[in-house]
Amino acid sequence: MAHSHDHAHAHAAAGSRTRLWAAFAIIAAFLVVQVVGALLSGSLALLADAGHMASDLIGLVVALVAATVAARPATDRQTYGYRRAEVLGALVNGVVLIVVAVSVTVSAIGRLVAGAGAGAAVGGEAHEVQGVPMFVVAVLGLAANVAVWLVLRGGAKDSINMRGAYLEVLGDLIGSVLVIAAAVVILATGFDAADPIASLLIAALIVPRALALLRDVVRVLFESAPPDTDVAEIRDHLLGAPGVVAVHDVHVWQITSGSPVFSAHVEVEPEVFASGRAGELLDELGGCLSDHFDVAHSTFQLEPAGRTGHEQPQHP
Repeated sequence: MAHSHDHAHAHAAAGSRTRLWAAFAIIAAFLVVQVVGALLSGSLALLADAGHMASDLIGLVVALVAATVAARPATDRQTYGYRRAEVLGALVNGVVLIVVAVSVTVSAIGRLVAGAGAGAAVGGEAHEVQGVPMFVVAVLGLAANVAVWLVLRGGAKDSINMRGAYLEVLGDLIGSVLVIAAAVVILATGFDAADPIASLLIAALIVPRALALLRDVVRVLFESAPPDTDVAEIRDHLLGAPGVVAVHDVHVWQITSGSPVFSAHVEVEPEVFASGRAGELLDELGGCLSDHFDVAHSTFQLEPAGRTGHEQPQHP
């Protein structure tokens, strides 16, 4: 059963890497087109969307590197392997997203202020945006994002990396729609301020995602319990096992996002040791966590009932 689970996991991981590589190729190719289009059209919104897409590219690189590095076996030095590389990469990605959002916001406000000043001055002109190339590149960007979304959608349920990339592309889809809308407004009315306004909206889309990503990084680095894990419920499940009388010194943390680890001291009745049931109980407790709480790595220290008072002060 464990072998079949590992085989299925390895197969899903290989499929995820293939999808990530395909998404990477599409985004990398179009990123060049988008930057060139932004320079030719003078569109800050296109440049903001390119920054958004560049952050996705970094996220995909992080996911690919993490998937490759995580496959390396654990060693005596790296006893949990190298899976936390994903967390460090996510930290870099979150910082890049914040920098992009701040840069776009400052530039957009500068253009709006300059445009207002130019409009008030006699003979003044605001920053001119070429609507046609902006519109064409934005439509191509929407098509590229739809293609990436379709590539990643099939693996979103199998991997948290894939799910994160999938959600990021959904954000990019909205960004492309905003750029198209701004281009249409510019072409129809000549209202160039639509470009920095769209840029501000794209920046507003980036910030919540960046903050959520950094929040997840902090949770892992501070070894907090995963947000969807109820420690009290896990303790109650363990206490329901035959022979268990108390559970204490409970720790739940994550090596990386989606890889929870559990350890606890479990006090048992004397008959468990006397009858040789310790191994059977350990299998039962591990199976409980794996089946009900999706915790694949768990460690239990079995102790005779009443030993709590002989230990150092415990955690709950």
